[in-house]
Amino acid sequence: MVKVNVYGIDGSKKETISLPSSFETPIRPDIIQKSFNAISSNKRQLYGPHYRAGAQHATASVGKGQGRSRVPRLTQGRQAALAPCVVGGRRAHPPNLGRNWYEKMNKKERKMARLSALSATTKKDLVTKRGHQFDEKITLPLIVDDAFDNLTKTKEVIKALKNLGVYDDVLRAKNGKHIRAGKGKSRGRKYRTPKSILIISSNPSLIKGSKNLTGIDVAHPRETNIEHLAPGGTSGRLTIITKSALTILGGDA
Repeated sequence: MVKVNVYGIDGSKKETISLPSSFETPIRPDIIQKSFNAISSNKRQLYGPHYRAGAQHATASVGKGQGRSRVPRLTQGRQAALAPCVVGGRRAHPPNLGRNWYEKMNKKERKMARLSALSATTKKDLVTKRGHQFDEKITLPLIVDDAFDNLTKTKEVIKALKNLGVYDDVLRAKNGKHIRAGKGKSRGRKYRTPKSILIISSNPSLIKGSKNLTGIDVAHPRETNIEHLAPGGTSGRLTIITKSALTILGGDA
């Protein structure tokens, strides 16, 4: 059994407990990545042009045997149209609305991926490899008493995170916000923001005090999935779990 400390919001050690058996699941990076890809694919929205885009003009071609170009041209003018090879013509192979992006995944695989990602939160080397910054003296995942659930103000959450030795990771995410490379800058996703701490809590009021902190996510233990535990399909996220939420996680395993 994996032994971890339970910390108070003042950073003091309260007790030592054993984690549920779900945190001893063998870590399978391939299954975790497969589960993340399936979730991402199933969230995709279908897109494509209008089925008559580029083909709504009155056009005509001179036909063959004339010694002239057979590119279709507007009947009211001489500008080329309709053909994929001309400016303003239709697209040759546009995105198809009938394409099925849905990816199936077995229930046992999906459950194994979630348990593997939970197990990865106990490994300091994996958490460090993801770039998280934390006090080396603490045990992972960071288990806190239920007083953490009652923090409704951002300044209270910041103070608790400083006492626990993980606030540097929030600063890392805040300072790491940067402009995205590529065309996404002009498509409503100009900035990329690193992921910071995941807080698993059964009290939704904690969201109010945490939502303004960069990179922090708050999830209910029964709604925690791969997108929370392994963003981008990479396991080892720095995680804070309240003691009551840990009981629910152990029961769902």
